Amino acid sequence: MMVNDIRVHRADSSAARTNQRQSAEASQSDTYACLYIIRGEPHRAGTCINLNTDSWVVGRSSNDETPDLAFSNAFISRKHLMIRRERDKAVLYDMGSRHGTEVNGVLIEPHTPHTLQAFDIIKLAKGMVVIHFSYLFADQTLEFEPISYTQQFNFQELGFSINWEKRECTVEGQRIVMSEKEYGLIKLLYDQANQLVPFDEIKKTVWPERTLGLGGVPDVSMDELNALIYRIRKKYGKDTFTISAVRGSGYVLEKD
Repeated sequence: MMVNDIRVHRADSSAARTNQRQSAEASQSDTYACLYIIRGEPHRAGTCINLNTDSWVVGRSSNDETPDLAFSNAFISRKHLMIRRERDKAVLYDMGSRHGTEVNGVLIEPHTPHTLQAFDIIKLAKGMVVIHFSYLFADQTLEFEPISYTQQFNFQELGFSINWEKRECTVEGQRIVMSEKEYGLIKLLYDQANQLVPFDEIKKTVWPERTLGLGGVPDVSMDELNALIYRIRKKYGKDTFTISAVRGSGYVLEKD
């Protein structure tokens, strides 16, 4: 009798694991887009959220209710925005939030549909929360260097400025001359601020003199590109340019 019980238990366990696997696969197949959190407590930078239902509410958690994606910041409304699936596209609606929603730096009118595009940058409450939108699915992870709200806005008080004609910038009263490569990368990211700039576009713009490789893209290694980013952060200060790396895709420069 005991042997039969064990067999039944094992059969039940196997069936349960099969059901869980099938449920997970079904959930993954329903995913049509993803949200990657760049900044927003209590979530870790780079956290991926799969959008797999027809509507998804983003807001602040409370005792009464918890939205699908909840943040703890007091400037985020309880029901801040909704993302709806409409004809296989993600459409964002600001739900009358108190401190607003921006997409790529443009303030969204409340209760008005805004169709999201791949690599859009969504900001809640003037950057208290920053989210990267993508139609790519979540087998990718993002690498971000989290930047606090205070750090991001402090540099506004440091007298930071850029003179594009002279190719120099001023940080805390100190004039810093840009090298050719530094200028090329910073100018490109600034011209497309709050948008993802693909690696291939960066290579074509910053290294036009290089021999072309596959796909007509200059033969520039990722080590070279990462070294340039490192030099910029070290030379100008890590909080001067808010640059986030999106693994396998490109870079985003956050700018208000």
